[in-house]
Amino acid sequence: MTAPTEPSQAPDLLYSEAEEDLRAAVRSLLADRADAPTVIARTESDTPYDAQLWSALAADIGAAGLLVPEKLGGQGASHREAAVVIEELGRSVVPAPYLTSSVVATETLLALGAEDGPVGALLADLAAGRKVAVLAVPFSASASAPPVLTGALDGTLGPVADAAAADVLLVPTGDGLYAVGTDAAGVEVRPLVPLDLTRPLATVTLTGATGTRLADAAAARSAVDRGLLAGAGLLASEQLGLAEWCLTETVRHTRERHQFNRPVGSFQSLKHRMAQLWLEVVSARAAARNAADALATGSPDTPLAVAVAQAYCSKVAVHAAEECVQLHGGIGMTWEHPAHLYLKRAKADATAFGTAGHHRETVAALMELPAP
Repeated sequence: MTAPTEPSQAPDLLYSEAEEDLRAAVRSLLADRADAPTVIARTESDTPYDAQLWSALAADIGAAGLLVPEKLGGQGASHREAAVVIEELGRSVVPAPYLTSSVVATETLLALGAEDGPVGALLADLAAGRKVAVLAVPFSASASAPPVLTGALDGTLGPVADAAAADVLLVPTGDGLYAVGTDAAGVEVRPLVPLDLTRPLATVTLTGATGTRLADAAAARSAVDRGLLAGAGLLASEQLGLAEWCLTETVRHTRERHQFNRPVGSFQSLKHRMAQLWLEVVSARAAARNAADALATGSPDTPLAVAVAQAYCSKVAVHAAEECVQLHGGIGMTWEHPAHLYLKRAKADATAFGTAGHHRETVAALMELPAP
């Protein structure tokens, strides 16, 4: 007779006091240095990234090292705290390589399990905000996607998100995982014109480049999958923050905008649309927090939690941004209002780390259900 299995622990979807304190610190920083006019101005310039803002976020607040153990100079926190930071970055659509460097690249390196040597040194640099690393795979790549390069550091990769801000590229090949400096010989990072101007994309061309081999092919494959899974899971928190901003701003605008001597938000049809959006945002928060908690606790249901979060939050973010543009009326269609930045970020995020359709298929496979 087999012993009964213990029920899995229920996920904690609430925010702790420490997480709320972290949120307050990040929100204050972004309100001071990354308000809407500042972000719009940076997206129109050749320098979308604010180095001083990144230094304050990564080093002064310590956000870059949340996932890195304390013995390597990090905070020794978890994906729950990192999710709070990403929520706030989503609310401000700030051009910052946090998701790509402090989550995906960091998680990939942590998965290698080597705390000494070049891996440990690079993790310490990332935690301190001294360097930015980016996993050199297409931004649309999902876990289990094969490496683009076969065995040599030759070829073109992309589009790679935040490659223009990176000091180090983590390049998976059929031979293993390599760390390649963006300033090394044979490395060319060529910016692209993306839909989402707040998350620049670039192609990376390697021509006989050299790098430091961090892991063999098997370890590299497992580490890259872990990094992409964490990226997809916490991307849901970015989509949540984006949707929350869109809802809040839309409610505020419809309260202040008057037609026929009354607020447009008092019209019944608009009330119903915003109420429906509120319900979607609440559900998205539950899905995103469940994914972050599963990643933090190492739950065996993590792949399912991440797939559910991405399949749902992706749709909610796009819907919220579309409603924000439309319910702002004429001003919502202008370049001066930030609504277009949120719509473009939501659309771009909908294809990042796998589409919603891909994640629905993953849910079906994990639950042994007919695919949609």
